[in-house]
Formats: sequence, structure tokens, C-alpha cells
Amino acid sequence: MAKEVKPYKDSSLSKKEQVTKMFDAISTNYDGLNRVISLGIDMKWRKKVVALVGENNPKQILDIATGTGDLVLMMAELKPDRIVGLDISPGMLEVGKEKVKNANLDDIATMMVGDSEDLPFEDHTFDAITVSFGVRNFGDLDKGLQEIARVLKESGVLVILETSNPTKFPIKQGYKFYTNFILPTIGKLFSKDKVAYNYLSESANAFPFGEAFNNILKKNGFKHTKHEPVTFGSATIYTARK
Repeated sequence: MAKEVKPYKDSSLSKKEQVTKMFDAISTNYDGLNRVISLGIDMKWRKKVVALVGENNPKQILDIATGTGDLVLMMAELKPDRIVGLDISPGMLEVGKEKVKNANLDDIATMMVGDSEDLPFEDHTFDAITVSFGVRNFGDLDKGLQEIARVLKESGVLVILETSNPTKFPIKQGYKFYTNFILPTIGKLFSKDKVAYNYLSESANAFPFGEAFNNILKKNGFKHTKHEPVTFGSATIYTARK
């Protein structure tokens, strides 16, 4: 089971409340800082997610933990009837709504505040559901995955992009140094929230990946689970069906 890591260790707020507070605080400079920290590689990973989703020719798409909506904008190229971007952070969504408006996607894309553990949709609604760097922020991972299974159509696909840890020398050692020291230092220099990027690196290091996460998916109603490590295993793309 995933070890619970919270952004603010001295806070009495729940993990969900802390994550909301943290992302609201860093929302205005999140995109730019994310590109710097990942050297832009995260966008290449997202393109792989879009390609996998496109194989299903989805008409109804849900992007959970959508943040500022990068994946929503990219999946619009698949010409679905509707894309919903859902996130618990109003601050991140405000940035996303502006991006959707500027891209003239208001006719198909909806950005809304919502909780992954209590999705406001009917059973079997979506052809495809995506989560990009979000499952490790779920307050209750099992409950969130069960909700995803509930609103996904029987023929639908779940695609998750999440950080993971390289396992081969010397990439493993270099990646740990980067996430433990370089990433938090960059975050503290450029972010208003001094603990945010410590949390992002700590949560990435603690979260299960590979077969361990496949087993969690299977436990919560999914089958045909596959995982593809990308960029030496610093992230992993998972696909699963009900």
C-alpha cells in the first residue's frame, strides 16, 4: 500500500485539504516551473498518453487531477464530443479555464472542481479516463480508483501517467539526487510555497510503481493492466480496463 505523504507535516488538515492548499498556492507559476524542472520531457510523456487514449476513439473523456489542463488541450486533437477536466484545486483550474478559452475549446471542454473519491457522474459515462501525475495525491487511493472504475464504460480505457523511480545504476542514484536536492531547491527559489516541491519529490519517491501499482489497479476493479516506463523509469504510463 502507498505510504501517505502530506505536504504540510505540522498541519492538522487532511491530505486532501493540504494538497488543495498547496496547488492553489503554486498555480500561477506551476506550468513554467514544471517545464524547467522536467526539462520539457513531461510534454513528451503526455503525447504518449494522448496516443494511447486515441486508440480507443473516445467520445467522452475525463481527465482527473487535470491541474492547469495541459492534457485536456492535447486530447482535444482527438475530436471527442466532450472532455471534462476535474481537479480539487480551484487555483489550478482558473489557469486551465483561461487556457481552454484561449484555445477556443469551450464548446467541448469543461473544467470543474471535483473530488476523485466522489465523482459527480453516472455509472459507465466515459470512454477514456486519464490521470497525469495525480494518483499519488489522492487522499484515499483505493476509493479514487474504485470511483474511476465506476464511471468508466465497460469498453473504456484508463491511462495513468505517474512518476516512478529508476532502478538501474547509475540512473537510480542520479535521479534520487535530483529529486531529493535539486528539485526542491529550484522549487524554493521560484515558488511562493516553500514546501510544495519537497512534497512532490517525497511523494514521488514513496509511491508504488510498476507491478506494485498494477496490483493496486487489479485490486480495485481493473484488468489487462500494463505499464511502460519512460525516460529510464523516471515516470511510468499505465493502461488498464475494467
